[in-house]
Amino acid sequence: MRRQAILVFVTVAACAALLAASTKLVMSWKNPGYTAPNFHRMLVLGMSDKTEIRADFEDALSSRIARPGIETIPGNQILLRPEGATVNLDYIKSQVRSNQIDCVIVSRLVKVDKNIKYVPGQTYYLPYPYYGSFYGYYGAIYQQVYTPGYLREEKKVRIETNLYSTSGPQGELVWTAISDTFDPASAKKAIDGVVKLVVKELEKEKVI
Repeated sequence: MRRQAILVFVTVAACAALLAASTKLVMSWKNPGYTAPNFHRMLVLGMSDKTEIRADFEDALSSRIARPGIETIPGNQILLRPEGATVNLDYIKSQVRSNQIDCVIVSRLVKVDKNIKYVPGQTYYLPYPYYGSFYGYYGAIYQQVYTPGYLREEKKVRIETNLYSTSGPQGELVWTAISDTFDPASAKKAIDGVVKLVVKELEKEKVI
């Protein structure tokens, strides 16, 4: 029972560590030349051809950024984005002006990398109490020695996020970051990881 309890603890701890570290920052840069006032009304955009995932991302990031003094607007609330590659920039500009947007934050999927990794059988070094007797030792170690390895597909999702000021005619880049999410269990898990990391960096760089 004690051995089983320790194994459960080790497994849970390892899973918790993996979940906590599933999204990593690759790069973050803030425009040193940008000196305009703080932002108050932000448009949040996700660039994806999957409408549901795009809306979920925009809603999640908007909710996380919103705070006293900063109003966020998910793109799915004010922008019509028909299927296809055609984009109407005049329409986007008019929506930004009419909704008094002073900055836009936009995220896009850069790439998805996949590779197959061999995972060897697991061995846990758990001394006591079974080391004290042959049968205790043999019964515990046997399963570890003969636990077969297996193949596992690893996935890495890279996301780019940019924040632009709309005070100029073309929109000035204020901040950019790239993040990697490893083996997301679902789209929601990937969104949650990216959103938390992006907001943390925006706060750290005093962009919001």
